[in-house]
Amino acid sequence: MSKPNFQTVAIDLAERSYDIHIGSHLMVEKTMWEALPRATSVLIVSNETVAPLYARQLEELLRAKFPKVITLSLPDGEAHKSWQTLNLIFDALLENGCDRKCLLVALGGGVVGDMTGFAAASFMRGVPFVQVPTTLLSQVDSSVGGKTGINHPLGKNMIGAFYQPLRVICDLDTLKTLPAREMSAGLAEVIKYGPISDMGFMEWLEQNMDLLMARDVDAVTHAVRRSCEIKAWVVAQDEREGGLRAILNFGHTFGHAIEAGMGYGAWLHGEAVGCGMVMAAELSRRLGLVDESFVVRLTALVVRAGLPVVGPILDAADNAGRYLQLMRLDKKSDAGEIKFVLIDGPSRACVRGAPDAMVREVIDACCTH
Repeated sequence: MSKPNFQTVAIDLAERSYDIHIGSHLMVEKTMWEALPRATSVLIVSNETVAPLYARQLEELLRAKFPKVITLSLPDGEAHKSWQTLNLIFDALLENGCDRKCLLVALGGGVVGDMTGFAAASFMRGVPFVQVPTTLLSQVDSSVGGKTGINHPLGKNMIGAFYQPLRVICDLDTLKTLPAREMSAGLAEVIKYGPISDMGFMEWLEQNMDLLMARDVDAVTHAVRRSCEIKAWVVAQDEREGGLRAILNFGHTFGHAIEAGMGYGAWLHGEAVGCGMVMAAELSRRLGLVDESFVVRLTALVVRAGLPVVGPILDAADNAGRYLQLMRLDKKSDAGEIKFVLIDGPSRACVRGAPDAMVREVIDACCTH
């Protein structure tokens, strides 16, 4: 196999710094697996959808380098991002005699990556892991930056840890097998980077959305790289979300309420974020931060990405009340006050509260046709 052509984005976190490699044919390229710590065993954590596609070829490559390689296939879907599923990882590690000299490899989308990272952070109080994201959403967002964790029935990602991988290997070939709905879900996390940081990128997305939907290699490569560059810059400034990093949650306060209210898995994370960005943009407009044309422009882009822009009804009796109840459980809430990531002009985001009455108006407007 010829040496692949790939691009690299660096995450600058002093001794926890690492690289994101982006390109085709990377997963089974030997150079991607060099300069890793010595390990007596490797646990590849995947799921029942991804493992049949890619686990065997990765196993074969790693067996030439490590004495023992095991693959664990978890149930697929956001509904399984739980304590019960996390314990399956710990069971596999302990049953196979893994110790501090083990290496975990997350082979899958955001759910697999988040749970594998959390397991790595917790097992033996911390063992190394590598991210091999296989969905667009995980390549541009969840695999980068060290956020790991699981869901609680009352709130998304409420239990977890900041724990950085050794490296991220974004093999764009895995997107060829990605269902259309998952591709659209990933585009939500791509779109968010424009309003919060780079309106030039948003203009590029408007010009190239059809190519992205068609999975044009050059367009996808640029979208993944630019998304990772923006996230890498933000994470380098604020690794543990003490301030600036919160802007990466644009659309997520509304989106997480949708996921929790509908039941995890009913809407994909990216679908909820796409709709949540439209709701957050409308709240920004009502607060006088952006004009109507921005809301229309963002909504049109979200629609072109194949994402919903009308929120679901979570409670027929008091829909807005149910949203507010769920949003108060969001990690950004402060002393019961809901904090939203809002757009405060081109390429500029802010985190602030808003009157409940106004939030109710937004929910009522965005959850009806």
